[in-house]
Amino acid sequence: VQLQASGGGLVQTGGSLRLSCAASGLTFSSYTIGWFRQAPGKEREFVAAISRSGLSTYHQDSVKGRFTISRDNAKNTVGLQMNSLKPEDTAVYYCAADWVLTSTTIRRRPREYDLWGQGTLVTVSS
Repeated sequence: VQLQASGGGLVQTGGSLRLSCAASGLTFSSYTIGWFRQAPGKEREFVAAISRSGLSTYHQDSVKGRFTISRDNAKNTVGLQMNSLKPEDTAVYYCAADWVLTSTTIRRRPREYDLWGQGTLVTVSS
């Protein structure tokens, strides 16, 4: 069972990046997938999540209108399109999977997520 996050890098303020999370070894459509981030010296925080079905999404207020989460259950992937990036978006970004019973459940606390990827670093320069 594995989650592999990719797509991080160095970008200037106002730029864009697209993160991808590829899953293997699990029944992908049984999991809500979330993105979290952790900046140096700070706790891991919720960024966005998408339900099993893809019909429900939730974005943290600080990224609403700039970030968009999406998923492709046929390809076992989840994407996070990040536009209008700011220096405060600098962090290691992690994707995580939460096994849920209903097709629309979204949870936001890290401890509720069962599986974690290795993280990908996003650095936004000012």
